[in-house]
Amino acid sequence: MQQQSGVPYFSQWETPGMTLPVLAEGAQALLGDPLWRHSGAATIEEYARWAVNVCGMACLKMILAARGEIHPTLELARACTAYGGYVVDEIDASIKGLIYAPFVRFAADRFALSAETVTGVETSAIPELLSKRRFFIASVHSGIRWPERQPPSKGGHLVLVTAASDEAIRFHNPSGHDEASQADVTLPLAVFDRFFANRGISVDA
Repeated sequence: MQQQSGVPYFSQWETPGMTLPVLAEGAQALLGDPLWRHSGAATIEEYARWAVNVCGMACLKMILAARGEIHPTLELARACTAYGGYVVDEIDASIKGLIYAPFVRFAADRFALSAETVTGVETSAIPELLSKRRFFIASVHSGIRWPERQPPSKGGHLVLVTAASDEAIRFHNPSGHDEASQADVTLPLAVFDRFFANRGISVDA
């Protein structure tokens, strides 16, 4: 397995170093992101509201960038919402998603991506998944940025798996807090398994 994937990396924040402030202060920390306009948001408030929910769109952005297309993250999120990939509650301003099945339809219709929801997949089966499709968007616990720690649960966050062998898995993490935990992170299968919720979306660009 090569050490670098060649797949462009994008954080779910426009300033990749915002992870620790967000963990400390919540989404309001993003009101201080100087690069927020690059997201495609109309206002900084819209950016802050959405950015904490768009790990899946960051993964899609990386997949599209690998074939030479760059799309603002929130433009992707709005388009995906129209397909039902996100459900926005206008009363309490909550955002539910990413919802896999609508995302698969969205990816096919808008970008001609072949995608499939995968459930009940063992970590050891990820190399076989990648032999059929180039990418795997995997549901993991967001604490995977600190692999030495034991997560309280599995799932809830999405990372883009770009390569896997019988020994290790390599991925881009949209909410990594430093370079080592962001692009081309490589972990042993057993470590990845502690965070992996055995589901995700396989995607072929």
